[in-house]
Amino acid sequence: MEAVTPVVVVHAVAALYVLLLGPLQILRRRRDGAHRLLGASWAAAMLVVCSSSFGIMPGGFSWLHGLSIWTLVCLVIAIVSIRRGNVPMHRGFMVGSYLGTLTAFAFAALVPTRLIPQLLRSEPLVVLVTLLAVAATVAAFALVTIRPGPIRQRAAVSRPGP
Repeated sequence: MEAVTPVVVVHAVAALYVLLLGPLQILRRRRDGAHRLLGASWAAAMLVVCSSSFGIMPGGFSWLHGLSIWTLVCLVIAIVSIRRGNVPMHRGFMVGSYLGTLTAFAFAALVPTRLIPQLLRSEPLVVLVTLLAVAATVAAFALVTIRPGPIRQRAAVSRPGP
């Protein structure tokens, strides 16, 4: 079995974060401060996923490393696009980056010789606990970020209506 190094652990945890937070960012209708904060954390996690992939090379560079380079380029284009007010281009590159991550995950999870299937067979509890811990982190961060806090609620109540 391939070694589970610290780089692999960081890569896997960041990738899980990206995979779990992505649908919330894509499907949530409101584009507000919470979207920006969650999006910034998502982009930072993508940066970790892509950069850590270069520390995982059991057989040398592969097409997955090419996908990492392309994803980094897409992230830059998406960020520049939204700063210039081009929402459709931003959305397209962010959704594309997420779909690329799903593709890489599918490859990593479905090829029996890859680490994920091997870990599921040998250490299913470790995989389950890691998945639950990352899911809880995403859920807690999303709830704290999206839910209006007491100050915002009071401000909304005290404002005069239209």
